[in-house]
Amino acid sequence: MRSILLIGLNHFGSLLAKQFHDLGHQVMGVDRDERRVLAVMPYVTDAKIGDSTNRSFLRSLGIGDYDVCVVTIGKDFQSSLETTSLLKELGGRLVVSRADREVQAKFLLRNGADEVLDPEKQIAEWAAIRYGSDHVLDYIKLDDAHAIYEVSVPQDWIGKRVGQLDIRKRYGINIMALKENGKMDLSVSPETVLTGSKTMLVLGERKAIRRCFRI
Repeated sequence: MRSILLIGLNHFGSLLAKQFHDLGHQVMGVDRDERRVLAVMPYVTDAKIGDSTNRSFLRSLGIGDYDVCVVTIGKDFQSSLETTSLLKELGGRLVVSRADREVQAKFLLRNGADEVLDPEKQIAEWAAIRYGSDHVLDYIKLDDAHAIYEVSVPQDWIGKRVGQLDIRKRYGINIMALKENGKMDLSVSPETVLTGSKTMLVLGERKAIRRCFRI
């Protein structure tokens, strides 16, 4: 369980508050708008109505006590930038801020953000990969070069053992798990036989995975 300061309770912020709550974390929600604060009360440990660009107000929250400070202010980038900078000055351990454009991300990183979230860009990248192919079911980017893909078993792999395919040697790709009817099987070995009813979670370089599965 982590203690999280969540500043900005717009649509994205409120969704994030609910996800943190469902994962069992303690969340302090902050927003200028009383209606937004009241709306997230079922999902936060505590909440405050206030201006996050006000140093005295932020200091009163005890910034150094939180494991993570997340800034999800959407439309007012100046407020987001000021809040991010103040959080770091007041002892924020890990400051994560939302950006809607690349130039915003650069400014946030220069002014105190340890990491930047760009939800629309991340969803667009996921959707392009997911729906740009008929056999990719999910995708998790690990860094600029590596990713995990959930893919259907290629037709010519069905009935073969994992060891026969030897994709680790040929492509540098690892089959991490198999999935069937929503259940994950992590006990993949060279003797595991692939079937058409299963999907595979594969880890490797993105270029190699795309080449291997013709994505």
